Amino acid sequence: MEMKNSLIITALVLFFGSAFSQPAENVAQIFTNPLLNSGADPWLIYKDGFYYYTNTSGRRLVITKVKNLSDLKTTEQKTIWTPPEGTSFSRNIWAPELHFIQGKWYMYFAADDGNNKNHRMYVVENISPDPMEGTWEFKGKVTDPSDKWAIDGSVFEYSGNLYMVWSGWEGDVNGQQDIYIAKMKNPWTIEGERVRISFPEYEWEKIGDLNNPNDVPHVNVNEGPVILFNRKKLFLIYSASGCWTDSYCLGMLTFTGKKNLLDPGEWKKNPHPVFKQDPENGVYAPGHNSFFKSPDGKENWIIYHANSAPGQGCGRFRSPRAQKFTFKKDGSPDFGEPVKPGLQLPAPSSRNIRIKEID
Repeated sequence: MEMKNSLIITALVLFFGSAFSQPAENVAQIFTNPLLNSGADPWLIYKDGFYYYTNTSGRRLVITKVKNLSDLKTTEQKTIWTPPEGTSFSRNIWAPELHFIQGKWYMYFAADDGNNKNHRMYVVENISPDPMEGTWEFKGKVTDPSDKWAIDGSVFEYSGNLYMVWSGWEGDVNGQQDIYIAKMKNPWTIEGERVRISFPEYEWEKIGDLNNPNDVPHVNVNEGPVILFNRKKLFLIYSASGCWTDSYCLGMLTFTGKKNLLDPGEWKKNPHPVFKQDPENGVYAPGHNSFFKSPDGKENWIIYHANSAPGQGCGRFRSPRAQKFTFKKDGSPDFGEPVKPGLQLPAPSSRNIRIKEID
């Protein structure tokens, strides 16, 4: 027994000694939320050993490339594209999303000429394997035939076809934001009419008359749609109510059909928020999220923005946060509660370490 214990101790010493001598990228990492002091509409993907992060910057498109989430606080953003002055897309650049589609990089964003009613969606393209290198080319406006107000465009592939989902107005006047979907001919062209698949119908989606920045008596909001896959199930997670309220939260649609994503009747809305403020943890107005996988592909993560105090609204106080989530037995996501700021969290997993007893 003494010999066996001695062997086990020796093995553990050798194991951990070896682990501590590994390169920095293999050492267990931790991080804390918020990931940055400020950063609305965060978007993050993991590809080829790196995280690529972006958020709303207002007048330009930026990317930060890091090995570890904790490095976001110390790594500078790189401006990849700045619009020319005096165009319909020179101002108010919101909610950029970085996607790798059909072997090329695309960044989708909403922009206007300084007047919010002219907000539309646009896209730039880069053929370089690394989005931090090469040249970003402006591909133009991404719109359906109605050409109505539109923001928060997100693109995904389903059954071999490309689709875009976004938040838009039904007409030409603000008053309500709905979620629309349309099929795409290619990554920069919508094919066919838009179809509305969600609109604010529950009370928790209609909170928006507190200090409304658009000076409208009441604004009902569905925005920031993003698709989440779990095996053969398809979910759409969106942000609800005014971002200027503490009640800003995440709602969910489930695709209940087989193939026709353009049939509104095949999308079922969850009657309750799936992620909302937690005053006990000091997290308010969590929303506008994206999803990413851990480096080993085994964990699911959500990144979102939130405020750390009540009444901070839609401005510079919104900061990006990330946390791991799981799926329920029925296949739907379980995001849990927003994690308390400052809590040390294990970074997304990069490998499994298992200590085996030596006989």
